[in-house]
Amino acid sequence: MYNASDLKKGLKIEIDGDPCVITDFQFSKPGKGQALYRCKIKNLSTGTRFDKTYRSVEKVKKAALESRDFTFSYQAGDDFVFSDNDTYEEIHLTTEQLGDSRYFIVEDMQVEILFHNNKALDVTLPNFVEKEITETEPGARGDTANNVMKPAFIDNGYEISVPIFINIGDTVRIDTRTGDYADRVSKG
Repeated sequence: MYNASDLKKGLKIEIDGDPCVITDFQFSKPGKGQALYRCKIKNLSTGTRFDKTYRSVEKVKKAALESRDFTFSYQAGDDFVFSDNDTYEEIHLTTEQLGDSRYFIVEDMQVEILFHNNKALDVTLPNFVEKEITETEPGARGDTANNVMKPAFIDNGYEISVPIFINIGDTVRIDTRTGDYADRVSKG
């Protein structure tokens, strides 16, 4: 059990049997009375968000979460198959469970999967992934005075904005947390 004073952003707690994470946190101490801890909370099972306020004397239950390392094996239709690094047990995750993360998964990628009561809740990818640009318009030469961006597509159809000097066939590094262009990977 956590005390209300232990609450902070990113802390995983359990409310009514569901695992939740605190997405925003605010402490206030009114002139009279107890301190209040106002939290914005996201239910990890359903994805719903809600607000909850705790008084300083309240206790909060810890979420019984387990995190295990997996390796991406292959894609079977809409399912992505991951293999446990210790037991080699396979787990299937759907495109809905993965969300936009599915665009950044590459062969043999090491990921961390978060479980609650043996149900997969969340997948954490490495922070950056390298992908090849398969479609974009050619950039105009000499237009380097300002940070001009243009649309580009990677092999699975995901669209990102890249600087104007990026061409088809270039390999770029993408931040998997935001889905944004990070930098160009040099050849060689």
